[in-house]
Amino acid sequence: MNRPRISAIGLAAMCLAGAAPARATILRCPPDSVKVGNVCVDTYEASVWQIPPTNPVLVKQVQSGRGTLADLTSGGATQLSPASSCAPGYPANFPDDGNWTPAAGTSPPSPGVYAVSIAGVQPSACITWFQANQACPLSGKRLLTNREWQGAAASTPDTRTDNGTTGSRSSCKSAWGAFDMIGNVDEWVADWADQASNCTDWTTSAGIPGVDESCFGGPGGLGGTAASLPAALIRGGNFGSLAGVFTVRADRVPSDFEQFIGFRCAR
Repeated sequence: MNRPRISAIGLAAMCLAGAAPARATILRCPPDSVKVGNVCVDTYEASVWQIPPTNPVLVKQVQSGRGTLADLTSGGATQLSPASSCAPGYPANFPDDGNWTPAAGTSPPSPGVYAVSIAGVQPSACITWFQANQACPLSGKRLLTNREWQGAAASTPDTRTDNGTTGSRSSCKSAWGAFDMIGNVDEWVADWADQASNCTDWTTSAGIPGVDESCFGGPGGLGGTAASLPAALIRGGNFGSLAGVFTVRADRVPSDFEQFIGFRCAR
């Protein structure tokens, strides 16, 4: 039986075609974020802005990570719930449970509320996990996972001082370049857990220096009417707590909101 002959050139071409390595995709992060492994993490804690439906250009700038403070202020946007006062609050069509309704004139539909990573403004607070979990995707982003937050916070110095503004402490910067992952406001992350039944610190429990607070583990909760509800994790600590890169708390249900709780997005 005769077999078809393949020339040496043809054989070499086949081998090369089969052996060609796939080209790795290089992650390029937008200007509002830093690269942490294969994730783009917002450089600053989120400030939440209401943008008029009549300004779709500004919405696209924000969603692409290129919106600036000057763009927002000149484009008619209003910051919502800065941590210093939590006023003005979130609009009625963006309620605590996150079940928003579209603002008139938005296309695609949106409540007109967006999360932005910019220097020079206080982070927004008084926001529930449900709202934060919507504000990020409305802006083309998502909440960080607990694991991603821990990675992005690496080597952030714990200065134990805080003047309540974002990115103003040049030393409060992680090895990856993310500002204020310690202090300012607590940050919601994507994960949920059993509500904590107690709190301790890593120095007492594991010998890790820094007395970073840990409120984790259950079941049982801390008592009261919310004891059987899950907790959404918050990270980093705030200006008034035992803050640090290992601070992790599962003592707040996702519908909670406080003047010291904010969030950060990722792509």
